[in-house]
Amino acid sequence: MTEPELVIVSSPTDAGIGCWDLHTGAEHLRYRTCSSPSHGLTCVGGRFLASSQLRETKSSSGSILYWSWNKPQVEVKSFPAEPINPLVSNSEGTYIAGGGASGEIYLWQVATGKLLKKWHAHYRAVTCLLFNDDQSLLISGSEDGSVRVWSLIMVFDDLLRGKARQPYEFSFSEHSLKVTDVVIGYGGANAIIVSASEDRTCKVWSLSRGKLLRSIVFPSIIDAIALDPGEDVFYAGGRDGKIYIAALNAVADPNNNYGLHILGFLSEQSKAITCLALSTDGSLLISGSEDGMVRVWNTKNHNITRIFRHAKGTINNVVVVRQSSLMSNRGTMNSQMPSVKRHGVSLPPPLEKCANSADENDYKAVIGPRIDPDRCVEASYISIQSLSNQILELQRQGSAAAEMEIERLKLDRSRSMQMIQQWETKFQSLHQFCVTELLDGEKAGNAQGHSLITYTSKTR
Repeated sequence: MTEPELVIVSSPTDAGIGCWDLHTGAEHLRYRTCSSPSHGLTCVGGRFLASSQLRETKSSSGSILYWSWNKPQVEVKSFPAEPINPLVSNSEGTYIAGGGASGEIYLWQVATGKLLKKWHAHYRAVTCLLFNDDQSLLISGSEDGSVRVWSLIMVFDDLLRGKARQPYEFSFSEHSLKVTDVVIGYGGANAIIVSASEDRTCKVWSLSRGKLLRSIVFPSIIDAIALDPGEDVFYAGGRDGKIYIAALNAVADPNNNYGLHILGFLSEQSKAITCLALSTDGSLLISGSEDGMVRVWNTKNHNITRIFRHAKGTINNVVVVRQSSLMSNRGTMNSQMPSVKRHGVSLPPPLEKCANSADENDYKAVIGPRIDPDRCVEASYISIQSLSNQILELQRQGSAAAEMEIERLKLDRSRSMQMIQQWETKFQSLHQFCVTELLDGEKAGNAQGHSLITYTSKTR
């Protein structure tokens, strides 16, 4: 049975936030007062919605707004030091990262609203942000054409950052114009990154090697991309109204009319495609466009299965959220943390505009596991006991960076336990198979031996 999912969209024209059931088409609550930039809408840990706001393009300030799930009005308003363009939350909803118009990146703790860190990331405005699947890396794109990979541990570790030749893990600068979108695959440090730019190319990067794997030229500028869960293809939304299907592992016909590595396209004669998202299982592709329409495509037969009308004007954000996570997290926050309460709904406090200088001294380095740099150790082979010991040690340190590392280690421990259970199941199945084969073989051998004795007796 398909898990219920919500499609959440916003626009830059103060048309609010629309919300529909992806599979039934039923409209949920429509949220008011939202003028979001591209990549400026996020669901924070399944608990509430957050969006950066840019009221005027020439404004020197912006805001970040929170909405609870059961109330259309804005509940919490924050006023950061500068306009924030992209806004992203980690999967647990413990941290929010924002990219500034000046090229700065800000990282806040959600439960307290504290500004934990800010750093100069790019020469020009940050256009997109995302965490990788294990939440240890933050990837940013910018108007300066670069894509940079940031280790969150290094961001907080002054000693480690001081020894490094540069503050980032990688800086990919092969794009010649503004980066419009970035997506990342699964696999932690072995994942691939796909970036889109106004230079009409999408580039595929290896995160483990820090190298460009493939550059694909499109007939139009690409403003949005979505990576298929199987990572055989990705979808690229063009300003010509087409959604191109580009090959990663799939084989493209070099003689087609679309270009090298492009398998084909989806088109409904719409205006420019501005944003894309996929359902959890990858069977549905959701596109937003300048005509104010949200189209849902079947990725197998490439037909449109549903259309939502948001409002007049451009749609620039599409987010897909599983309803099960909303039900389990709706209206809940850590009771030990300060919060803003209205009408029975608990939301965290506003985000700090500036970091408290006294607090900044508390964010010390995090000492991770001591690993021989000449050895390559897969995270999946780190023992459960080792991960547990690291978590206990980090909890004793009590810093903000330690909290981030604790969340990552807990996730690693959970994955390791799942892997152990899978191997135990496979071992039991293999053991049962071998025992059954052995017993069946002995029975067959005994039966053949008995038949041979009987036959010999008769012949005598």
